[in-house]
Amino acid sequence: MEQKNKLKLNSGGLLVFILTVGVFGIINTEMGVVGILPLIATTFNVSVPQAGWTVSVFALVVAASAPATPLLFSGINRKKVMLLALGLFTISNVISMFTSNFTVLLIARILPAFLHPVYVSMAFTVAAASVSKEQAPKAVSKVFVGVSAGMVLGVPVTSFIASEVSFSMAMLFFTVVNALVFVATILFIPSMPVKEKVSYGAQLSVLKKTTMWYSIIAVTLINGAMFGFFSYMSDYLKKVTEVSYNVISAVLLVYGLANIVGNVMAGKLLSINARRSIILMPFALLVSYICLFIVGEWIGAMVIVILILGVLAGIASNNMQYMITDAAPEAPDFANGMFLTSANLGTTIGTGICGTFITEMGTRYSVFGSLLFLIASIVFVYLRVRVVHIRKQVNINIVTE
Repeated sequence: MEQKNKLKLNSGGLLVFILTVGVFGIINTEMGVVGILPLIATTFNVSVPQAGWTVSVFALVVAASAPATPLLFSGINRKKVMLLALGLFTISNVISMFTSNFTVLLIARILPAFLHPVYVSMAFTVAAASVSKEQAPKAVSKVFVGVSAGMVLGVPVTSFIASEVSFSMAMLFFTVVNALVFVATILFIPSMPVKEKVSYGAQLSVLKKTTMWYSIIAVTLINGAMFGFFSYMSDYLKKVTEVSYNVISAVLLVYGLANIVGNVMAGKLLSINARRSIILMPFALLVSYICLFIVGEWIGAMVIVILILGVLAGIASNNMQYMITDAAPEAPDFANGMFLTSANLGTTIGTGICGTFITEMGTRYSVFGSLLFLIASIVFVYLRVRVVHIRKQVNINIVTE
């Protein structure tokens, strides 16, 4: 409690801002190279699929390490852990700037990926702890803006720098962002020693909770629905809507900016009525994807639907993080790690399922994968909400007796 009050008094909005920019820098390092894979292939004399390893290997390491690394570092001063993560990202980006060897580049990508879930999960935890319990969703939603901005702004900015100057200068962009946050963390974020370390066994025991597993499955399904289709959105716009690549870029930017708006809205909605927001979200997404399938050939209608989907996706991301961390308040770092694992697992499975629909039925039917995931998610969201409601009623009865 003393540490939490210290965070509130010493940092306030500045703390959350630094965490948001820090998450932006880390997500930017992960996703920024997506738009420059052909340039990486040319620079390092490898094929484009091989260049794609810079993305896929990074993501695989994040997914694999997300449950374990936040748990392992949960007893260490959080400021020191954040500095370790930011320092490793900065050094790795410097190596990426100067190397001409593709294997070295991959290693420079792999090493910081292990600490990606540590920093992001701690950013969520620290942001929530810096304010009152009622205001925690709003603080976390601001950190989520960093996640969205890392994907929305990071990719085009990196692509522009790389195409106009060089690959090395794009890596310098990553380096500068992470280095600035490193310095800001030293100067403005207070020491955050762990006063009462929760044992590994106690943290792992949250996996015994039915609510936790319903939340994990629901998050996997919802994120699978959103990113399963998002992975093929460019292909959908090209082949179904039949628009140019310039228009596709503009539409993707609209989606990303709408996602940021959704992040901001989510904090307010969760603070007002978290239960209602969690219940309604899968239905809203389901209706939106049905509309997207229906109006796929009309660009005007598609822009409107994708704008709505972007907002809903931003809200849904916050809802998913809330579902898992609310199920395990006694182990916030581990819970956030499980959120990252569930989300990445959903992306992997969702991309595969939507891709299967494309192979078997055509690009337009990739939406069907998302619809199946959302229908299934409604079941598990309902089960989660029901279990939470029953437990609250039991607790009320115990108190009144």
